[in-house]
Amino acid sequence: MNFNLKPVSFEAVEGWADDDHAAAFGALLRSCHADPELPHAGAAMALEKKLDRGMARDFFESCYTPHVVAGNEQGFVTGYYEPEIEGSYIRSEKFQVPVYRRPRDLITLAPDAERARFNDRITGMRATADGEVSYHTRADIWAGALEDRDLELLYVTDKVELFYMQVQGSGLVKLNEGGTVRLTYDGKNGHPYTSIGALLVQRGEIAPEAMSMAAVKAWLRADEERGRALMEENRSYVFFRALGEDEARGGPLGAHGATLTPGRSLAADTEYHRLGTPVFVTADQLATEHGEPFRRLMIAQDVGSAIRGPQRGDIFWGTGEAAGVTAGSTRHSARFFVLLPKH
Repeated sequence: MNFNLKPVSFEAVEGWADDDHAAAFGALLRSCHADPELPHAGAAMALEKKLDRGMARDFFESCYTPHVVAGNEQGFVTGYYEPEIEGSYIRSEKFQVPVYRRPRDLITLAPDAERARFNDRITGMRATADGEVSYHTRADIWAGALEDRDLELLYVTDKVELFYMQVQGSGLVKLNEGGTVRLTYDGKNGHPYTSIGALLVQRGEIAPEAMSMAAVKAWLRADEERGRALMEENRSYVFFRALGEDEARGGPLGAHGATLTPGRSLAADTEYHRLGTPVFVTADQLATEHGEPFRRLMIAQDVGSAIRGPQRGDIFWGTGEAAGVTAGSTRHSARFFVLLPKH
């Protein structure tokens, strides 16, 4: 792992002075409550009830030193979100596709928070009479490998909706019976994640400049058999659990166990960055909702199988269709300033 950080001043962080540090502090507090052993967690929680925007900036500047990744490697950010989809606890003609909870026979060989690091190998096994073998692939599961095992959490309308909820790692399901249930990641089958968007670009099916989540969904739905075959090339399969009412109230959970904050939570590679670390991200070609270049202090609170490298991040944009549009079009060069604790 060739990774060197070079300290710089806050004055060298373009956009630092103009940011809303209190918004970033709110996200940091959620990580501090999830992990009180974080550096400066005690100091942050002591300010929780009396903090204003100026105090938040003072807190970060007095407790942390910004660092840049040494070298000329270009950073890159994408986006993710929490889909809102229809579902039902009862299987019917409309709701045919099961969403599975984690099977009891799944043996995970690598920490989930480090799944990007191990994405080049199989990390999920199951015991058989002949010894341990790799866990069922997506194609196996869609062919019925987990049927009749009482693993169904609920049912959704089609495999494309399930696939994208698995890629995003969470989902807010509007139930046919009334109300909603929030689902969160609860492990994967241990097969490497493969980007089907990247496959479509490689095969000339979608031009790189036209790549977006909407374009891929349209391609998948244009021919159901062709779409299923492509999705099955991503052998990885994610399992979910339903959050309780209190757990689900604030929004989806990241890998840190903290509720994610739209525009402030970042999925990062834990081989390089500890969860809970503040990271200032500049992506000048990415516009904020106000049309300004994206220059924002974020908190590393999540992970993803495709998020690899010291300057690779996934920005959480929120819940629902509008957030999905933004997430699906976020593919921009970026620079990371990692805030490491003083002392």
